This record gives sequence, C-alpha cells and structure tokens, in this order.
Amino acid sequence: MVEKLRNLLFKVFKPETFFGKIIDKLLTREIVSYLFFGVLTTLVSWLSYAAFIRVIPDSVNSISSVPKPVAESFKIFICSVLSWILSVLFAFVTNKIFVFESREKAAPAVMRELATFVGSRIFTGVIEWFGTPLLVGIGLNQIIFGTEGLLAKIIISVIVVILNYIFSKILVFRKKNGKNSEQ
Repeated sequence: MVEKLRNLLFKVFKPETFFGKIIDKLLTREIVSYLFFGVLTTLVSWLSYAAFIRVIPDSVNSISSVPKPVAESFKIFICSVLSWILSVLFAFVTNKIFVFESREKAAPAVMRELATFVGSRIFTGVIEWFGTPLLVGIGLNQIIFGTEGLLAKIIISVIVVILNYIFSKILVFRKKNGKNSEQ
C-alpha cells in the first residue's frame, strides 16, 4: 500500500525533485506504520485519560498540604500518569512487532529493548505528565468532548510522538547490519 502511494506521488513529483526526495525519505513503510500505531497509541492515551478523569473523584484535588494551584491539578496529573502507563505498554508491543519489526527473541535482548523503551518513554512521559498540567495552568484548559484539559493533552501528545519515534529508531530498536539480529 505504501509502495503504491509512493509510485503515485512519484508520477506527480519526480524522485529527483525536491518534493520527490522528501517523499522518498518520509513515505516509508516504517514511518507510515509508526504514524498509524502512533495514532492508535494516542487514542489509547486520550481515551484512557478521559475514562480516568471520569472515574477518579474530584476529592483527590483536596490535598491540604500543597498550594491550591498544585492541588487543583493533581487529578489531571494522576490521570495523565495512568493513561501514559497504558499507552506505553501498547506502544512497546506494536513498535516491536509491527513498526520496527524487531526479531529479538532472546530474553536479555528483549529486556534490553523493553528497558530502553521504558527509559525513553519515562523521559517523554515526564514531558507529558508535567506538560499537560502546565498548559492547563497557563490557560489551555478548554473542554473538548466534555473532557477537561484535552486541548493541552493533544498539544503535548504531538510533541511526545515525534520524540518517541526518534528515541525508538535510534536507541531502542537499533538495527545491526540493516536488520535486527535473531537470537
């Protein structure tokens, strides 16, 4: 399917032109798969966030030992963390199997992939955990589809998806001699 789309676009933009070169670099099976599963991962994140916002009681915000602005964002923080955990688990499986087609089967290699994946996701998770409440705090608290803070969540999600691809490609699912080693 990706190859058919590339061929169609190459009829309009010759491969040697500026746009042809962009198409050649960006319209690959790996990137299209990453975007597809990235959208699904984002949906897992948003839907679970929306579910947690509805399930976790507002009383979680009434922490008396912290400043009021922090306490008011605490529920959003908890919901962001929980949705992040679910989306990271979903993303690891789909990235390993479908996007980067990792052939690693030996337990130590898989554990290295998982640890590196989770480590890189913790980094971007911190951006998501604190970025969503931060954007809500500076005024991006629009309610979308009846969900508080969803606009902030969407903006942060775009940033996180880009960073996650870079980390997965370079750090987690590194290819040896053009392909993952089978063990």
